[in-house]
Order: sequence, then structure tokens, then C-alpha cells
Amino acid sequence: MELLSALSLGELALSFSRVPLFPVFDLSYFIVSILYLKYEPGAVELSRRSPVASWICAMLYCFGSYILADLLLGEAPIDYFSNNSSVLLASAVWYMIFFCPMNLFYKCVSFLPVKLIFVAMKEVVRVRKIAVGIHHAHHHYHHGWFIMIATGWVKGSGVALMSNFEQLLRGVWKPETNEILHMSFPTKASLYGAILFTLQQTRWLPISKANLIFFCTLFMVSCKVFLTATHSHASPFDTIEGFICPVLFGSAWGGHGDHHHDDHDVHGGPSSLHAPQPPAKSKEELNEGSRKRKAKKAE
Repeated sequence: MELLSALSLGELALSFSRVPLFPVFDLSYFIVSILYLKYEPGAVELSRRSPVASWICAMLYCFGSYILADLLLGEAPIDYFSNNSSVLLASAVWYMIFFCPMNLFYKCVSFLPVKLIFVAMKEVVRVRKIAVGIHHAHHHYHHGWFIMIATGWVKGSGVALMSNFEQLLRGVWKPETNEILHMSFPTKASLYGAILFTLQQTRWLPISKANLIFFCTLFMVSCKVFLTATHSHASPFDTIEGFICPVLFGSAWGGHGDHHHDDHDVHGGPSSLHAPQPPAKSKEELNEGSRKRKAKKAE
């Protein structure tokens, strides 16, 4: 009975790994990606002021991972734009989200129950892109583990990793939002997923690629849908990292970066209550102050 269940699970994973992404899953990927672009401050104004710049930003959101991966592997970064069907589909989504009359298309796809479906389908594409990126890098560098991990990582989260460049196209420069400094859950998950797929590709992980794709997709879809539904920016890895990082890297338990304290200080938050007091004046300075006050009174 267990063997039959294992066989059925293996067949399910194999069938799932062969499901074509175009056009349904790719369409969902483009919708969610360009939705996130529209959420950015000033994105709507940019689309009215410079539609060309807005379209380029949208293409970076949709194909940024392919561009970065091609740069890493020494291939033409514009090569993916020869896929006319994908570019036209992404362009149509961009136009409908930004210019549809009465914002009807945007209101429909941003409706939370509908959006959750698109988010889930986007994570299917993300995991498949990581697996394809690892396989592509392995074809060029059979023993280049770090190259495979880097390629799979940018395939899964290339849009976030090149966000500062995309901000420049919108006339914004926020180096403090560097994704490597403050990794979001998709970026961390893509990195860990790239490590797992690299181990599988080099036969250090005894699991088939279809099963790994299946289980990684289940994890990514579950976590991302839950985080989106609850409007949370937390990461499921926070608890594990809270135990491991202090041991390996000596960071404080539950510590946060200095930027968090700076933000609290600016807004008069809790950190301002514990701000360092100015040093106490010495006895000589107090005596000097007393003499000056007496001299003023005498005058």
C-alpha cells in the first residue's frame, strides 16, 4: 500500500513538473509582477508622464531574472526578448493594469481572493525557473557549484536583486533598500532553493528533480499565499535563523539592524527613551559657570 502511494506521488510530481507554464502560469506571473510595480510610489504618475519608461520598468519586473542570469553566464542579456509571445503578453498586462478604463482590470486582479490565485501560480513559475537556471548553469559549468547557486538564485529573485537599477529608471534612488542587505522571504527562499537544486543536480541530494520541484512548490505556494493573505512581511525562516545566526555569526538574539533603531529615533519611538545622555560637567566647569553668573550680577 505504501509502495502504491509512493508510486502515485512520484507520478503526480512527474506530471506536475511537465505542466507547461505558457500561457496561464506566465500570465499570472506577469500580473502579480506588474501589480507590485503599480504599488511602488510614483509608478502611476510615471506611466502618465513617460509610458516608455513605465513599460521598460514593467519588462524588468517580468524578465529581470532572465537578464541577470544571462549576464552571469556571459550570454546576451537581451536574448529573452526574442520570445515575442511572452513580451507581447507582458506588454498587454502592463497596458491593462495601468491604462484600462476605470481601472477595471486592476480592480479585478487586485481583489484578494483572485490575487491569491495569481500569487500561488507565480510561485509555481519561480520554482521552475530556479530548477531551469541550475540545469542551464550545470550545462556550462559541471563543477561550478557557486555558479549554479548564483544562477538559480537570480532566476528566482532577479527582479528584487536589480530593484535599485529599476528605481533609477523611475527617478528614485534608495540604496538603503538593497535587497541583499534586507532580504525578503522570496529572495531567501530562492537562495535556499538554489542550494537544494544544486545538490540535487550534482547528485548529493538523493531525490528526483520532479519530487524536489513538487515539494519546493508546495512550500513556496503555502508560505507566499499565507503571507499575502495576512499582509505580513515576516519570513518563515526567522525562527530558524534566530537560533543558527547567533551560533555561527555571533549576532545578538532577536537583534535587528542599526537601521531599525535609526527609524525609531527619527520618529521618537522607543529607542529615543534610552538615548545616551550628554556627559556630566566637571567640577571646574561648574565653578567657572558660577563665577560668570556672579560677574554678571555685579555688573
